[in-house]
Parts: sequence; C-alpha cells; structure tokens
Amino acid sequence: MTIKTDVVIIGAGPCGLFQVFELGLLDIHAHVVDSLPQVGGQCTELYPDKPIYDIPALPVCGAQELIDRLLEQSRPFKPEFHLGQTVTRLEQNPDGRFSLETSAGTCFDTAAVILAAGLGAFQPRRLRVRGAEEWENRKIHYRVREPEKLEGKNIVILGGGDSALDWTLELHGSAKKITLVHRRDEYRALPDSVKRMKALVDGESLAEFQGHVRAVYEENSSFRGLEITSSDGGEHRIEADGVYVFWGLSPNLGPIAAWGIDLEKRQVRVDTEKFQTSVPGIFAVGDINTYPGKKKLILSGFHEAALAAFAVQHHVHPEQKVRLQYTTTSPLMHKRLGI
Repeated sequence: MTIKTDVVIIGAGPCGLFQVFELGLLDIHAHVVDSLPQVGGQCTELYPDKPIYDIPALPVCGAQELIDRLLEQSRPFKPEFHLGQTVTRLEQNPDGRFSLETSAGTCFDTAAVILAAGLGAFQPRRLRVRGAEEWENRKIHYRVREPEKLEGKNIVILGGGDSALDWTLELHGSAKKITLVHRRDEYRALPDSVKRMKALVDGESLAEFQGHVRAVYEENSSFRGLEITSSDGGEHRIEADGVYVFWGLSPNLGPIAAWGIDLEKRQVRVDTEKFQTSVPGIFAVGDINTYPGKKKLILSGFHEAALAAFAVQHHVHPEQKVRLQYTTTSPLMHKRLGI
C-alpha cells in the first residue's frame, strides 16, 4: 500500500526532528525515514553522552538528552517513523509529486521531500593498523557508551576535532590518565576547548602527544595499548586500558547521489531563501547541504528547518498565504500544540 502524504523527511537526527516540529506548527504532517534502528542520528549512534554547549538557553545538554527533548517537542504533531530502512528509489511524477520506495518496501506518494540525512550513510573512520580489527568493540571504540566505567582507567583518545577534545575535557578528573594523540600540534576543535585542554596537560592526569599510530601494543595475546611514532620519528609505547577513536565520519550519500540533485563535494547545494535543492519540491537542511557561508552546527540546521518549513507550506499549498504567527500569542499555534 502506498502512503500518501504532504512531506517525507529523510533523516531522524536533530535537524529532522526539529523539521517535524516546524512543519507541525504550519499544520503539515510528516513521515520520517531513517536507516538507523532508532531516532537520533549521530547524536544517538555515535556520542549519546557527549555534552553540547551551544544549544540556545541550554548551557549544557547531552546529545541523547537533546534528542529526547526534540522528540517530546514534536510529540503534538504525531510524526510517523519508518526506521531501519533507506530510501532506494525517488522519482518525480508528471504531476510534480514524488514516488519514494524504501529498502523495506515502504512506498510513499508525497508532495515534498526534505533531506535531513546529516552526512548520509555515515561510518566512523576506523583505526586501520596492525592488530586493531581484533580489538574493536572490546578495547578500541568509536564512541563513549558508559563514561562512568572509565573512572580510574588509563585511556588513549585519538583525534583533534571537537569530539576528541570534548571527551578529553569531560573525562579529565574521572579517568586515571588520558593521553590525547593527534597527528600534529594544530587542532580542528574550538579554540576555547584547545586552550582548556592545554591548561590541564601535566603529564600525569593528561598527556598530549603528536604522532601516528603504528600498531596495537600486545603482550602474551593481551591488549596493552598502542605503538606510536612521534612527529620527530621516535617510537613509543603508550599503555592503555582502552582506546577511543574520534577521527570523524566517512560520508556516503548513497542513493541520494543518483537522484539528479546538484551536488558540491558530496553535499547538496541549496538556496538560502527556501533551502530548496536544484529540484523543486526537494529541500535539504543540516549537514547534508551546502551554500556560501555554511556552518555545520546543529543550531544552524534548526534555522534552516524553520525557513524550509515555510517554503514547503507554499510548495504544498501554493493557494494559501503563508502567515508568520508566534507561539506565545497565537491561539491557532496553541491549538496545534495542544496547549
């Protein structure tokens, strides 16, 4: 059976969930498709306990907490989720509507499509050195699942971006020792995070190391840590109870790349008025899109979702005048929110 709807959102990460809310305020019901078995995207899959500090009005918010809050916010609009499946076919019909089909055989007839798929079918960049594969998910990890279990442990964190620095700062004082390993002395993380990390380096509770991982360090078939080649060519063994790799994600747009949408470096090009792609009726918000001045921040994606919602309403109902109403004072907004 084909599901007829106004909008299908591809991606159930934070931007996809906030898109549900913004559409709901305009009385547009959404179906959401995601390849993961649960909502939340990268926030849930890769770093549910990671602290986020730049969500307006929330001084600090865990990634999973943010997803839970967004789900609660979207609840009045009763989104319908289709999880554990990817969109394998997208075709535009003669009447301008779109036919979608997923890997699970779910079919949609929709007036508009919103891409909120983040980096696409993402996978963490893996540690590919001698002995690493054998210890993955036992001693080598790509996300911190239970930070409380790292108390009193010696751990190595690999990476120079925000995730690596965030977890270094978050676990400092709990872990017995953290060794932060990055290939160079320049970091991609926020300058304030780098400054705070540098101030904590004492060689005991926190050590900073520039170099490349050469192999897993083993003794008597037991995991002991990593073998590192430093930037000056020296070889070192760093003992650790566990290794956490934060080298970012390998983006893969999957079937989206074959849908005839204009791309730029594996990202979808959009305008900044409607956040519409080169195909009328297909919109893109969040990390999947690109435009001059683009910043890959969750709060930027929220802004994009708000503007895209108004553009989608005009696309779906061109005969209706789009009116901006405030949730604080509008009786109509209160009714839709169930207040």
